[in-house]
Amino acid sequence: MSRPLPLTALKTFEVAARLLSFKRAAQELNVTPTAVSHQIQNLEETLGTKLFRRLPGGLELTSAGEVALPCLQDGFGKLKDAIELIGSASGGDVLTVLAPPSFAMRWLMPRLHRFAMQYPGVDIRVSTRTREFAYRSLGGTRAVQTDSLQSWCDELDVVVAFGAGDYPGFAVTPLFPLSITALCAPQLLDTPPELTLETLGRHQLLHDDRGLMYGPQSYWNAWLEAQGIMNVDTQPGPHFSHSILALEAAVDGLGITVSTPALAREHLKAGKLVKPFPFELTLESTYYLVSNEHVARRDAVAAFRAWAHAEAQAERDEYERALVRE
Repeated sequence: MSRPLPLTALKTFEVAARLLSFKRAAQELNVTPTAVSHQIQNLEETLGTKLFRRLPGGLELTSAGEVALPCLQDGFGKLKDAIELIGSASGGDVLTVLAPPSFAMRWLMPRLHRFAMQYPGVDIRVSTRTREFAYRSLGGTRAVQTDSLQSWCDELDVVVAFGAGDYPGFAVTPLFPLSITALCAPQLLDTPPELTLETLGRHQLLHDDRGLMYGPQSYWNAWLEAQGIMNVDTQPGPHFSHSILALEAAVDGLGITVSTPALAREHLKAGKLVKPFPFELTLESTYYLVSNEHVARRDAVAAFRAWAHAEAQAERDEYERALVRE
């Protein structure tokens, strides 16, 4: 029975042989020099022959290494050509995107037609997730489990993640800074008692629970404490795991929520929601586009990441101009 090809070790050898440096090979492969050395050592043991001579001045290929290098480079080139042929035979470039439901419905989908018009050859497929990434404690803080994120990125091209952006080993693009503020239906402004910071406790509070899911305190507590307000009981009221649910409850006049206006732009423009107070608190967390690093280099993925970043910047510029006009 034939042995399986050690493709990772062979690719490591091809890069190290081409550069004649384990250190530079490690940089190109995005691994440690120790990992490169182990791969080469395992490959030499598997083949039963030395591929490099370790000299004081650097590396030198043995005769076996010199013979193997051009054949490997030709083989990897043909493998790359085969993968591109498979992609072209599928009838177009398929781009898969995973996003939280609120972000997908309130930010991505209303503008996705512009990407489709700009890149008609890309077949984009958007799905949403109903469960959040797993979190773990890390020195008193909470950090996303990279193995959970890795499972998503193994299956999809782009994952929209909400967090602090600490995703080592991935290609990460921030979209826009996020803030939170109080939002409610305009009719609540005319509903007794008069809506002021002092009377908040007499109104129903709606809770966007992303603050507790991704941070140490609720959005209501963070927003109030930033203004030095400590006498409002923020415990009562319905809680929502997705911001879109809290925002829709606010539109229906069921109470006041503290959430991200970036996901409520259309409701704010249409007058379905208003900001009863001017203060906005900038968050440490925001939305990031996350991909495996090799996937991020695909043309369609790079185009989508650049397009989304440009859309986010344009929206942010428009919002800041609106604040100046106010």
